[in-house]
Amino acid sequence: MLVTLKNILKMAEAKGCAIGSFNTPNFESLKAVIDVAEELNQPVIIMHAQVHEEMGLCKMDEIAPIMLFMADRASVPICVHLDHGTDLDYVKKGLDLGFTSVMYDGSTLPKEENYANTSAMVEIAEKYGASVEAEIGSMGARESGNGGGESIYTDPSEAEKFANETGIDALACAFGTVHGIYLKEPKLDFARLDEINKAINVPIVMHGGSGVSHEDYKKVIALGVRKINYYTYMAKAGGEAVSQKKYGQFHDAANDAIAAMKNDVKNAITVFSGK
Repeated sequence: MLVTLKNILKMAEAKGCAIGSFNTPNFESLKAVIDVAEELNQPVIIMHAQVHEEMGLCKMDEIAPIMLFMADRASVPICVHLDHGTDLDYVKKGLDLGFTSVMYDGSTLPKEENYANTSAMVEIAEKYGASVEAEIGSMGARESGNGGGESIYTDPSEAEKFANETGIDALACAFGTVHGIYLKEPKLDFARLDEINKAINVPIVMHGGSGVSHEDYKKVIALGVRKINYYTYMAKAGGEAVSQKKYGQFHDAANDAIAAMKNDVKNAITVFSGK
């Protein structure tokens, strides 16, 4: 069943857990995530990221109808979310297609422009009954699946001002994670995260969730993280599974990739939900 980000994060807050938020740039990853969510009877967020189009993956208007169809027929609550939309027209297109939640990412812009654009997107999304996530600070490299970049740590007082002035439903903030494969073990700033959580009145989103230790997941969830973005290690699991065999037909490779991704997603959702 389709729900908004705001509502699915209320479920997480009530249970003191985090919702797994998975990029699903093709049918195989989409099926893996929804199958596991239904098996575990857990709500989940499925995402399309603007950068996936630059990687030669499905375009938003190709994958969105499939995401929405599969989410609507699922037996668990599912939010269909646009991840890291960096231009307002693209984000609005996601709303027009039926996404129940969008992330406007103006984190690389001057502060005043990020504030203005985010506020505008909140106003637009309200007309669609959709939720808005936005970012202050920066997680470094985008969702490209490659390591690189350093966090520009979120200032707690700036986070409070940004959340209050823009009216967002969730805040992505930087406290030591980066996108892609970690080249070294992430060092998370738990004290900063705690300050941010105490300063703002909306749920916190953790980007760069792949590759974080189970112990650190539990710590950040206890400090207010309610949405954990996850993609790289799921995709890596699928890739490693098919690299070990020689296939005569694509569907055999696809089925093996789905099975491997399901196993990785199951582990992630189990940790995030505290099961």
